[in-house]
Amino acid sequence: MTTPAYELRLIEDKLHSGTVLELPADNINRVVYVAHGSIKTSEGRFEDNSAWCGRGAARLVAEANGAALWRFEVVLAGAAVTSASVKAGTSRVKLTAPLKWPIADAVLLRADSVAFPPGGCAYLHTHQGPGIRCLIEGGVRIDTDGHSTCYAPGGAWFEAGPIPVFAQAAADRPSRFIRVMVLPVRLKGLSSIAYVNAEDRDKPKSQSYKIFVDQPIDV
Repeated sequence: MTTPAYELRLIEDKLHSGTVLELPADNINRVVYVAHGSIKTSEGRFEDNSAWCGRGAARLVAEANGAALWRFEVVLAGAAVTSASVKAGTSRVKLTAPLKWPIADAVLLRADSVAFPPGGCAYLHTHQGPGIRCLIEGGVRIDTDGHSTCYAPGGAWFEAGPIPVFAQAAADRPSRFIRVMVLPVRLKGLSSIAYVNAEDRDKPKSQSYKIFVDQPIDV
């Protein structure tokens, strides 16, 4: 039996006040991070720097000041994109990346933020699953697979997991990115990072984390 092809994608929704983003009953697992503004859902209210997680049908309603959302989805390759009404907001795909499946017999979606003080770094490391990152503030340089790329706020990138990565934050201001990873469910509540060089494992680490979602999913 052929294994279905999956992908992880990041969609940016910019909603005017009162806009309803109607998500269909499509069984897609989603994390919606509120970058700015606030929304209401059947589970409650979500504002700046919070995240909603759900599967399939949902109504996300932008409040008085509107909302800028980063919507992460695990989908079958080529699945249609649900968009906001052109008159009431806009939706655009920021990044799509294929997922090497199966990642594990059972998986979870983790949404968190990674923050650095000025000049902070993440020593050369890997993760136990793939994920998309998007910078919310500051600046960061990502060195991986023989390439270096700098990102400003709003910039998004994909990390496959097993390929080593070094991250260098901007020297003159704090930096922070939002990420959503697909991880083995056994890592619920546990770190997914592994340092490549033995001498880095016991060094003080400058990055700090805030977990928004750590939710087992069915795909």
